[in-house]
Amino acid sequence: MTIIQEPIRQVQDEQAVEKLRAAHERITKEIGKVIVGMEQVIDEMMIAVFAKGHCLLVGVPGLAKTLLISSLAQAMSLSFKRIQFTPDLMPSDITGTELLQDDPETRQRMFKFLRGPIFANLILADEINRTPPKTQAALLEAMQEKKISSGGADYKLEEPFFVLATQNPIEQEGTYPLPEAQLDRFFFNITVRYPSWNEEIEIMKRVTGAGSQEITQVLHRDEILALQALVRRVPVADHIYSYVATLVRSTRPDEGDAPDFIKNCLAWGAGPRACLNLILGGKARAILRGRYHVAVEDIQAVAKPVLRHRIIPNFAAQSEGLTADKIVDKLMETVPSDEKLYINMRK
Repeated sequence: MTIIQEPIRQVQDEQAVEKLRAAHERITKEIGKVIVGMEQVIDEMMIAVFAKGHCLLVGVPGLAKTLLISSLAQAMSLSFKRIQFTPDLMPSDITGTELLQDDPETRQRMFKFLRGPIFANLILADEINRTPPKTQAALLEAMQEKKISSGGADYKLEEPFFVLATQNPIEQEGTYPLPEAQLDRFFFNITVRYPSWNEEIEIMKRVTGAGSQEITQVLHRDEILALQALVRRVPVADHIYSYVATLVRSTRPDEGDAPDFIKNCLAWGAGPRACLNLILGGKARAILRGRYHVAVEDIQAVAKPVLRHRIIPNFAAQSEGLTADKIVDKLMETVPSDEKLYINMRK
């Protein structure tokens, strides 16, 4: 029975992959009605959504990050909430609080849980580094556990559940930077850059003009959940696993076979979660492009958003202007990706 069902499941999955590829194009087109450029940012966000991961967006203010996230929520028919993180924000302001109320029938007082803004499908945690560690931890716990605990009861967060947190890279005074262990919980670290000349001209024309565009829903909640499950079933060849393991282990300066420039440039390398996210990110990218298998190019395409917040350049690297992205680029040039090499290694 299993032998017969397996080919049927694969055919169904391949048909679903084609559906997701078409949906990816439509969602990008719909978001393009209100967002100029940012194709790579949109692509990386969608990869994270279908891989069931959370993202950290790093970019200066005024780059339409909030509009981008709300537009993605509209196109995917997801509920959206924005939380502005401030120094006086309390954990209960995010998760919710217990209120003492009178029951009109029994005349008895009882506590009722009032849900906070975390109860949405898509959460924008704006300037997460502006709030104290206790409040940051409340959000990160909800991200990890997918539930809220209050008054001895658990409240499950509805899936799909996706948190996108932003950080301002130019203002650091009066902020509470996320520790490396908490940064590691984010699936991707996405860099939002300034628009190009032509994009900036187009932004001025659109925003200062009279016209407005409505975003059409492309996917629904049940379809998103099914496609998230599909990502887990995408097959991965053994040489891809070997390539990912070699790539991540090469970021660790204490490893004996780490490249010399890694030993000279990094204070700390990526942990095992980087391997998992590279594989899941590669799977999601592959099916967004209509392929039911993971290629080396998929791993390389997601390497920067996966690794840039998991490797720590030392003082020597910083003094030479070597950023995490430059180190990842050099690492991918150094680590071989030839399939035959990894097959021979296993032998």
